[in-house]
Amino acid sequence: MQDDTRDKPHPCLTCGACCAYFRASFYWAEADDATPGGVPANMTRKLNEFRRSMIGMDGTKPRCIALEGEIGKAVFCSIYERRASVCRAFDPSWEKGEPNERCDRARQAWGLGLLNPDVWNESK
Repeated sequence: MQDDTRDKPHPCLTCGACCAYFRASFYWAEADDATPGGVPANMTRKLNEFRRSMIGMDGTKPRCIALEGEIGKAVFCSIYERRASVCRAFDPSWEKGEPNERCDRARQAWGLGLLNPDVWNESK
């Protein structure tokens, strides 16, 4: 059932900064060539014997290959249900009642305002 009380989309759906700032690296066996339903291996590259990263995350202008849309406007992860544990563990600032310095840093790098506790009340 759809929640008609929701005024605004989840703040991450209008951001995407973390996916175009931090490298998403994770244990190699999270990919679908080792774990059925895992991160699509064809969207990753080998970092070392134990870790992979998402393609597009290297260089001076990183952007995860799975990120779709325009940062700061409207974005989504094309593999959301299959995303890596590092992505699942990334909490946006104030979603769980406390700031996340890494979220703040990525948003600042993209010229986006910092999230505050009120944004979570507005998106529910």
